[in-house]
Amino acid sequence: MTSPLELHDPSFRGFASDNYAGIHPEVLAAMAAANGGHQTSYGDDVYTARLQEVFQRHFGPDAQAFPVFNGTGANVVGLSAMTRRWSAVVAAETAHINVDECGAPEKVAGIKLLTVPTPDGRLTPELVDRQAWGWGDEHRAQPHVVSLTQSTELGTVYTPEEVRALADHAHERGMLVHMDGSRLANAAASLDVPMREFTTDAGVDVLSFGGTKNGLMLGEAVVVLNPELAPSIKYLRKSAMQLASKMRFVSAQLLALLEGDLWLRNARHANGLAVRLADAVRDLPGLEITRPVQANAVFAILPKDVTERLQKRFRFYTWNFSTGEVRWMTAFDTTEEDVDVFAAAIAADLTG
Repeated sequence: MTSPLELHDPSFRGFASDNYAGIHPEVLAAMAAANGGHQTSYGDDVYTARLQEVFQRHFGPDAQAFPVFNGTGANVVGLSAMTRRWSAVVAAETAHINVDECGAPEKVAGIKLLTVPTPDGRLTPELVDRQAWGWGDEHRAQPHVVSLTQSTELGTVYTPEEVRALADHAHERGMLVHMDGSRLANAAASLDVPMREFTTDAGVDVLSFGGTKNGLMLGEAVVVLNPELAPSIKYLRKSAMQLASKMRFVSAQLLALLEGDLWLRNARHANGLAVRLADAVRDLPGLEITRPVQANAVFAILPKDVTERLQKRFRFYTWNFSTGEVRWMTAFDTTEEDVDVFAAAIAADLTG
């Protein structure tokens, strides 16, 4: 029997992205357990059926979950169900749907994005109103959806009250609310509340639920919380090339994450190590923590030469080249030793 091919050092961990992390052992075990024999394809399997019960336990009895391959697919499918050909989506300038999806919502779904600058990645009713206008004007794409990210691309978190205020504001104007929840578990861990408290109970209509950044190999889910929007999803998912033939393996991963508390354990671990990192470097000369550390991201400004030297030893991204702001991400498999070694290297470069 040929030995498995290993092309990397499995002990190496960086701070570039939680997407860099491997698969949580409990998720791998769940995939192996689901692997025997035959199960009906395209979602008509026992794992996907069980997944509906689990999502309803977390998000309420009306929740319907549609597994997909990735976050961009979840956003495209979810937003497509909420819009018409002349619709627009109001989002923060920093939103993943605007910055990091190669125009997929606009190219694939044909949705105009109306973005607004935000100081910390979070929308407010007042910021939404900068773009939520012009209804009935045939010359303007019609604002039909507000999309918010939880936690945001800048590592900040909406409270349940803030989501409710946005949802009420949007619904009063005949708009729907979409939540990009690629790091939803990190937000729940930060707030120490159930996930439904700032989704279903706060008035969110459609949720993109993330798993890849929290220990899955691949797999997210479009979670429809407003039942009126559910009928079109299965057709949109297929036409957007997000329908897995062997869906049981996506569903089995999500089950491993959500049946127990793995989703919360992973998120709390990652969040806690982000705080540990920020606390370790916060008072170093020449370094400034630029944003609140509320989830598993730390943003800081370093001298350019320090950043360049550190990046030769540790993987992380420069967030803003003009200001020197960098982003450090922690993951479910980041260790205290990883953080301490990295923090010591930063300190040595700044003070040596």
